[in-house]
Amino acid sequence: MSGREKRSERFPQEDEDRKWWYSIKTDTVEYGPGSPNKDRLGPYPDRASAEAALSTAKARNDAWDKDDEKWEEW
Repeated sequence: MSGREKRSERFPQEDEDRKWWYSIKTDTVEYGPGSPNKDRLGPYPDRASAEAALSTAKARNDAWDKDDEKWEEW
């Protein structure tokens, strides 16, 4: 590793510790380490994005469903 690498490149876990997550098990927003990865969505850059995790996921799923319908009609 060169001395010019960012600290987050040398210690990726530290970068993850500074992100926001949404726990699907507890329906709460978490900062840093928390629930196991299998039980959470994220990471998100800020609390507001984590709070919107379920609506963001729903919007993406709806868009993918619409794309699937178009594909199946083809």
